Amino acid sequence: MKISDLLKRDTILLNMKANDKTSAIDELVNKLDEAGRLNNAADYKKAILAREEQSTTGLGDGIAIPHAKSEAVKTPSIAFGRSDSGLDYEALDGQPTHLFFMIAASAGANEAHLATLSRLSTFLMDEAFRKSLLEAKSEADVVAAIDQKEAEQLDKEEAEKVPAKDGYDLLAVTGCPTGIAHTFMAADALKDEAKKQGLTIKVETNGSGGVKDQLTPEEIENAQAIIVAASTKVAMDRFAGKKVIEVPVTDGIRRTKELVDQAKSGNVPVYQGSGGSKGDDNQEKGKAGGGFYKHLMNGVSNMLPFVVGGGILIALSFLIDIDLNNEFAQMLMDIGGGSAFALMIPVLAAFIAMSIADRPGFAAGMVGGLIAVNGDAGFLGGLIAGFLGGYIALFVKKLLAGLPQQLSGITTILFYPVLNIFFTGMIMLLLVTPLSAINRGLEGWLGGMGTTNMVLLGIILGGMMAIDMGGPINKAAFTFGIAMIDAGNFGPHAAVMAGGMVPPLGIALATTFFKRKFTKQEQEAGKTNYILGASFITEGAIPFAAADPGRVIPAAVAGAAVAGGLTALFGIGLPAPHGGVFVIGLVSGGWFMYLLAIIAGAIVTALVLGIWKKKTV
Repeated sequence: MKISDLLKRDTILLNMKANDKTSAIDELVNKLDEAGRLNNAADYKKAILAREEQSTTGLGDGIAIPHAKSEAVKTPSIAFGRSDSGLDYEALDGQPTHLFFMIAASAGANEAHLATLSRLSTFLMDEAFRKSLLEAKSEADVVAAIDQKEAEQLDKEEAEKVPAKDGYDLLAVTGCPTGIAHTFMAADALKDEAKKQGLTIKVETNGSGGVKDQLTPEEIENAQAIIVAASTKVAMDRFAGKKVIEVPVTDGIRRTKELVDQAKSGNVPVYQGSGGSKGDDNQEKGKAGGGFYKHLMNGVSNMLPFVVGGGILIALSFLIDIDLNNEFAQMLMDIGGGSAFALMIPVLAAFIAMSIADRPGFAAGMVGGLIAVNGDAGFLGGLIAGFLGGYIALFVKKLLAGLPQQLSGITTILFYPVLNIFFTGMIMLLLVTPLSAINRGLEGWLGGMGTTNMVLLGIILGGMMAIDMGGPINKAAFTFGIAMIDAGNFGPHAAVMAGGMVPPLGIALATTFFKRKFTKQEQEAGKTNYILGASFITEGAIPFAAADPGRVIPAAVAGAAVAGGLTALFGIGLPAPHGGVFVIGLVSGGWFMYLLAIIAGAIVTALVLGIWKKKTV
């Protein structure tokens, strides 16, 4: 689907009369309504204003993209408006806005519509394209400029998809626990590096929306080498017998050239399916730590929806009635605490075990996790149950490997589940009492901490979130925060989220107020970091850290540590594990003070970068 399928001449305004943000929105909404694209103009305007309340859609460089997805939209459409004199749209760069694209997506918009609408924002980063829109003499000129730009982009995308005669030179798979940022950043980085080196590449992404551009058996057969940059479970047995490089997803962003060079050289171990890869001892040892992290993150990523949904519902129940005398508040608590949170640890354990031993480990991990919950062993018990269930399942598989082929069917359906659950359950019943004692001791230690120690903990957790920005240290702090939410202590996770928001926000401020220290491309990317930081997506800072780690990482850690420490000093608690500023209403101890801590940390990061970073040539 093309952009011009959604933007027609009857939704183009070349001479807007509006002189402020509100009147600009009114003018564009009216244009869509007059063209018959809306069911209810008033409701659609409410949706647009609700989106603007979250953050301005004035991106800077004279561009604004107000947008909303609503049942008030009859037909997915785009309205274009141009103000020759410009107007104040509260843009991120504080400059007048001249070009407006109002995007109207219907509630049932399909992926083709959404992909087309999102493509538009990429085009607007091109200065030459913006200039062509500013100089357009008629509605037809606007449509022609968009068609030309889109044709160029589609040709580029098709060229990237066309394999060499005998297939692609390289294949890659990327994936991260949340599937939001790292997955696609690594994919783009690998594509760019392969293109620089004259190689053809296809990248399969394992994101939040599922697997995209899945590798085919024929492509796998013909590939010289395969790069798997993933920190979550991906299908690996299909690569048996092929040269495979396995690294965390962050390496796909930071070590792109090194990975492509290694793949091209052919000095790559051969993957042997479930049995491992042929390689030297150092390679195997290097993968052991990565395997632990991958199994842990597979559990955490699958547990996260239960934590987020349950945590927010619990927080809402407290907001309505802290004593839960209100019937609706009690209902929210039953759903969030009694159901979603009750499943959290069993799901964590089940998916850790499944990552280790595939489906035979799932039931053992689930049962072990449930024993941990019933025995009050908490998050620690769930972690141990997951790894225990997974490795017991592998042991049982090897133990029964010598059975006759005729028993293979009954082995899978009977022997595996019975033995895996039995051994895991027996060991967990022995461990649950000491684990429960450790869990209660940790809760008591945190509860008895004085202000000074809590501030120190906040500084440490905040700083950890910024050290590797989504890597193992960051995820260790995040996992600890979730464990504390499960234990009923909301303070540590408030420091965790504040520390994770600061790096992109601090970089965004630095690119805004210290422009001469950053390239034009970095300044453009910095604007996006306002949104990423506010949404608690630390990964937005990674490109800057990769380009200048010696300055960016220390600056980010300093600001994040300040934010974490202030959060603890102010006595802030946060029961929601994710959401950034969008869950600010759930904060205990004062939402204003929480925002103040985050802003203070971001300013520290921006100032350190502004002073320390060299001017661009």
